[in-house]
Amino acid sequence: MGPLRPSHARRRHRLAAAPARGEADRLRGVEGAAVDQHATSEARLASTKPLSIAILAMGGQGGGVLTDWIVALAEAQGFAAQSTSVPGVAQRTGATIYYIEMLPPRDGVAPILSLMPTPGDVDVVIAAEMMEAGRSILRGLVTPDKTVVIASTHRSFAVSEKEVPGDGTGDPRAVVDAADFAAKRTIAFDMEALALENGSVISAALFGALAAAAVLPFDRSAFEATIRAAGRGAEASLRAFDAAYARARDKPRDDVAAVPRKRLDPLPDFAGHPSLDRLVGRIRAEFPDVAHGLLFAGVKRLVDFQDVAYANEYLDRLGALVVRDREHGGAADGFAFTVAAAKYVAVAMAYDDVIRVADLKVRGARFARVRAEVGAKADQIVYTTEYLHPRMDEVCGTLPKRLGQWIEDRPRLFAALDRLVNRGRRMRTGTVVWFASLYLVSGLRGMRRGTLRHYRERLHREAWLGAATGLLSSNYDLAVEALKCRRLVKGYSDTHARGQSKFDRVMAALPLLAGRQDGADWLRRLCQAALMDEEGLALDGALKTVATL
Repeated sequence: MGPLRPSHARRRHRLAAAPARGEADRLRGVEGAAVDQHATSEARLASTKPLSIAILAMGGQGGGVLTDWIVALAEAQGFAAQSTSVPGVAQRTGATIYYIEMLPPRDGVAPILSLMPTPGDVDVVIAAEMMEAGRSILRGLVTPDKTVVIASTHRSFAVSEKEVPGDGTGDPRAVVDAADFAAKRTIAFDMEALALENGSVISAALFGALAAAAVLPFDRSAFEATIRAAGRGAEASLRAFDAAYARARDKPRDDVAAVPRKRLDPLPDFAGHPSLDRLVGRIRAEFPDVAHGLLFAGVKRLVDFQDVAYANEYLDRLGALVVRDREHGGAADGFAFTVAAAKYVAVAMAYDDVIRVADLKVRGARFARVRAEVGAKADQIVYTTEYLHPRMDEVCGTLPKRLGQWIEDRPRLFAALDRLVNRGRRMRTGTVVWFASLYLVSGLRGMRRGTLRHYRERLHREAWLGAATGLLSSNYDLAVEALKCRRLVKGYSDTHARGQSKFDRVMAALPLLAGRQDGADWLRRLCQAALMDEEGLALDGALKTVATL
């Protein structure tokens, strides 16, 4: 945790007196978005207790800008105001907490204001991301008799969520439920999306929601004048402010639980793309309706990964699997085996290799997305610095099968080459040299089928499908779970090696589970254990349990 940084320390003065607790609470009370702002203003001006606002924002979300706006707003209205901040560890690993207190001078004497929020005594909590609202509740900053929570419902995933091998994302519904219980009132909707729609940043939308909440004794015009006084980007900020103000008044809450799950695209017609039309025609003609959505998603992924012929190869392999599924009564189970295969065979065939990584990094769409994220103007140049750490294993995997295998079979040569290759590199892909290097690597995908990596991926995939198919006649549910185990394998380099090692260990337990009616349940538990930690400690314990069954 970094040091406190009082940004307006000159405004700190001692309070003349403190009101009784009941009187302070009465003066602080604000009910509903349609509260009489004039009445609120009169109550606040009569109070001897400061208004306190805590802002939680991660790097790049404009928490500092929002803080400066609120301080400038208060000062313009004759209040003494102070802001402090406690920075997080780094961008996306820890949020900065900005704290603001404001109070009008009394009898010509300016107040002394606190440097840090006191749990149970914060009037407004503003969170620039949904999980930060949850953390404010855990810190005790939110209380049901006092605190109004203003939060954006979008997610910016933390490192702790991304590093989990499985799905480590937090559930925003739990935060909404907690806020309903812990806060006096909650204003929560996707302010990030609203700000982007209006060409601005989230701080402007949060400022608009704060104005609509009517918890500060200032008119809307005072908020708008503060934005105008800031100068640069004022028009875009005002658009986002107005949109958030209207949204907070009209519909202050998103129903997070009602957000629909992402649906697969329907099967389209590709006018002018006969090869793709033929792929869709094959899906309609050869496969059960229940698998169409996943099959189309798989085809799109594999055409993007390699080419149309590779997508046809995928459908050929799925065609053989659906025949086996029908033979073993799959129709009665909704073709669950075919549906699982449609998803995970596509995932297995679109593996991450050096060629794929290079291809993704030099795409025009990626450069456009980065420019949009940093808010670059048309006449500004943006350089992206990539960090790559290749190993000789990846280099051999990208070489033709025989050459890559020849190098790997000579340990001394392999080790010598690895010493040259195995080190981190920072590459500025906006420069000609580095862009051309990655572009040339991405162009190797026409040779991908002849590489050592592709050969090994195909052998591993066929062994997996063979093991799953062999279970269809004796334990259909276990066969389906065996297909789903493929979700353990992901990424490239060390991540891929760890995932494949866990996958192989889980699949090795199939003979122990094949004769059990609850075998599918146990295999599912093994997969869940494998996803719990990077080292595989939970999987070790689960495998020991299975061995004693």
